[in-house]
Amino acid sequence: MNKILTFLSEVRAEVYKISWPGRDELIGTIIVVCIVTLVFAAILGGMDAGFSLLLKKMF
Repeated sequence: MNKILTFLSEVRAEVYKISWPGRDELIGTIIVVCIVTLVFAAILGGMDAGFSLLLKKMF
C-alpha cells in the first residue's frame, strides 16, 4: 500500500510540472490537425476512386 501512495504522490508532482498550452496555441494546433486530416482524407479518397476506376476497367 505504501508503494501505491508513493507512486500517486510522484504522479501528482509530475502533473504540476506539465506546461499546458495557451488558448491561442491550442486553437492553432487544432486548426492544423483538421487541415492535415482533410488533406489526407482527400488524397486517400482520390486514390481509392482511382484504383476503383482502374479495377473496373481491367475486369
